Amino acid sequence: MRLRVQGIATVEVERLRNGGPDANGQPALVRPATGLDPCRHCLGIVEEGDEKLVLAYRPFSARHPYSEVGPIFLHRGKCERYDASELPGWFDFLEPAIVRGYGEDDWIRYDTGDVVAGRELRKASESILGDETIRYVHIRSKYNCFQCRVDRA
Repeated sequence: MRLRVQGIATVEVERLRNGGPDANGQPALVRPATGLDPCRHCLGIVEEGDEKLVLAYRPFSARHPYSEVGPIFLHRGKCERYDASELPGWFDFLEPAIVRGYGEDDWIRYDTGDVVAGRELRKASESILGDETIRYVHIRSKYNCFQCRVDRA
């Protein structure tokens, strides 16, 4: 199965970089990166010492019981949105990672949720998306921080 892996939309990232409110209605905080901080736009690691934005993010267009909010990082400066058919290589080191499928209504499909080793994320995403009633998959860290969205290509 061909996948489409995308970081957060550039228009949303630019809004946040320009001081727009996060999911909690606050501007992003600026902090120095530790070198372990993944940007959810380019899906690359923010280099140690570079500035990152720290903010609350809700990866859903509408609020509902399953529209979870969690902390994320972004490069403070410009970067290019990740849009590819493969997961970034560093995802192999998400130990463990959470995968969840969502239906057309953007509600979690509980029968799809799993906790897997990072190197199993592609296989798990393909398996979940094999069900035609699933619209997309979210990958999250073990701390439940949103990493990216995966769709059928």
